[in-house]
Amino acid sequence: MATHFENVPGLSEQLDPATRGFVFNQTMLRIKDPERSMDFYTRVLGMRLVRKLDFPEMQFSLYFLAYLDEQQADEVPSDDLKRTTYTFGREAMLELTHNWGTENDADFAYHDGNAQPQGFGHIGISVPDVYAASERFEELGIEFVKRPDDGKMKGLSFIKDPDGYWIEVLRADTFERQAKGDR
Repeated sequence: MATHFENVPGLSEQLDPATRGFVFNQTMLRIKDPERSMDFYTRVLGMRLVRKLDFPEMQFSLYFLAYLDEQQADEVPSDDLKRTTYTFGREAMLELTHNWGTENDADFAYHDGNAQPQGFGHIGISVPDVYAASERFEELGIEFVKRPDDGKMKGLSFIKDPDGYWIEVLRADTFERQAKGDR
C-alpha cells in the first residue's frame, strides 16, 4: 500500500526500520490544581484517567488520560504494573504533571505557550459536531479563545483548560467540509 506524503524536501516515504514499533505516546502539560484539571479533562472533555502515578520522594504526580470507548476501557489491566505498561504503550495519551503544593499558591501559574515568548501552541481534539460541542462548552462556562464562526477559519474552536492551555476543537473532516462550502 502506497503512503502519500506532501512533497517536502527531506520527507521520505521510507521509514528507517529501526523506528518500527515506535509509538507517539504522550504530550505532557504541567497543571496547578489536579482537581480542577481532572474535572475539566474527564467531565468536560470526556477523557478517562488510565493511570495515576505518585512520586512522593520528588513530590509530584502524573495523570495519564485518553479517549477510551467502553470496550477499550474494559481492556485496561487492573494490575498496577500491567496498567503502567499498557499506559506507556498506547497512542496519543495526555500526561498531566502536578508538582505538589502549586494548588495552594494563589499567584502560581504556568506559561500557556501562546503569550510572549511563544512556544507551545495547543493540543487538539476531534469531535463529531464542533457547534454542538461549543454550545456545551459555553453552557459549562468554559473560556473560549475562538468560537466556531469567529475569524477566517470557520468550523473550529479553541477553548482554554484551567491552566490556560489552548485546546483546538475540530471535526476530522473540517477542511474537506470547508472546501465543499459546508458548515
